[in-house]
Amino acid sequence: MARTQRIGIVGGTGYAGAELLRLLGAHPHADVSVVTSRGAAGTPVADAYPQLAGLGDRVFATPSYENLAGCDVVFFATPHAAAMYDVPDLLAAGVRVIDLSADFRLRDPGLWAQWYHTDHAAPELIERAVYGLPELTGRAPIAEAELVACPGCYPTAVLLGFKPLVAGGHVDLAHLIADAKTGVSGAGKSLKPGFLYAEMADSFKAYGVSGHRHLPEIEQVLTDMAETAVGLTFVPHLVPMIRGIHATLYARLNDRGIDLQSLFEAAYADEPFIEVLASGGTPETRHVKATNHCRIAVHRPGDRDQAVVLSTIDNLVKGAAGQAVQCFNLMIGAPETCALTQTAPIP
Repeated sequence: MARTQRIGIVGGTGYAGAELLRLLGAHPHADVSVVTSRGAAGTPVADAYPQLAGLGDRVFATPSYENLAGCDVVFFATPHAAAMYDVPDLLAAGVRVIDLSADFRLRDPGLWAQWYHTDHAAPELIERAVYGLPELTGRAPIAEAELVACPGCYPTAVLLGFKPLVAGGHVDLAHLIADAKTGVSGAGKSLKPGFLYAEMADSFKAYGVSGHRHLPEIEQVLTDMAETAVGLTFVPHLVPMIRGIHATLYARLNDRGIDLQSLFEAAYADEPFIEVLASGGTPETRHVKATNHCRIAVHRPGDRDQAVVLSTIDNLVKGAAGQAVQCFNLMIGAPETCALTQTAPIP
C-alpha cells in the first residue's frame, strides 16, 4: 500500500503549478508541504488562487534546497532552463523529481541547447530521466524512476494520436502532418501583447511554423516508435479559448485494407485515460476540460489511403499536471487513476 509522500511544488503560482495543487490537494497519499514562488514568497496560496482556499493555509516559500530537500517527491512546474539547476542536488539528497518543464525531455544536450538557446546545466542527468508518458513509455520504467521528464502538451496529444499508426508501421513515415490548436493558457501567465484578450479574442493564428520547441521532442519519440527516422510537419495554432488542445493528424496508409477503427481500439483497450470514439466520432476539447483524459477518433475520408486522427486533451491536465500526477501514482505504487477521476464540467 502506498504511503503518504511529502510533496514539494516548485513554481506554484503558474497555471500548471496551480493544477498540481488542485489535484494533489485531494490525493490521499500526498501531503503538499512546500509550495514555492520567487515572486510571491511569504504570501498565502489562497491569495493567488482563492478557489484553493479549502486546501489549507499554505504559504508560498522561497525555492531553495533547504526548503525542498526534506520532501519525498518534488514537482517542477517552472519555465524551461530552471529545474536543471536544482535537480542534481535534490536527486543526490534522495528526493525523486517529476519535471513538467522541457529540461530533461531531449536526449541530445546539443539539440536542447539549439532549441532553448542556452547550454544544459546538467547533461549528465539526461540519460537518467524517464519520459513520463505511461501509455508510450510503459509503467515499469516510470515506477522505478528517480527523475521523470513529463512530455509537453502538444507532444502528448500528437504522440497518442499517432502511436497506433507509427508503432505498427502502417503509414508513410516520411510525410506525417500534425496540425494542432491550443488555448491561451498554454503560454502560461505571460503578459505579452499577443496573449492579451483584446489581441487574441475573435481571432485565430498559426505560430512557430518554421520551427516549434516541441517539434524535436515529438520527432524523437516518433523515431523511437518507428525505429527509424520520421518526417514530420508540425504547425501549432492559437485559438481564442482558455484551455484545451485539438490535434488533427494526417498520415498516408501503406495498406488500404487495414481496419483503422479496430487498430485504435485494440491499441488503447486497457488504457484508463484514453477513449477511442466510435467510428465517425469527433472529439471536442470541452469534453476533456479539467480531466486527465485523451479522446481520439480515427477517420479515412472517402476510403482513400489517407488516415486522419483527431486527438483532444486538456493542456493543463493530461498535457501537464494530470500526467505528472499519473506518473506520481505509478512511482509510489498507488492506483494509476488516484485523484484523477474527475469528469469534464457541463456545459
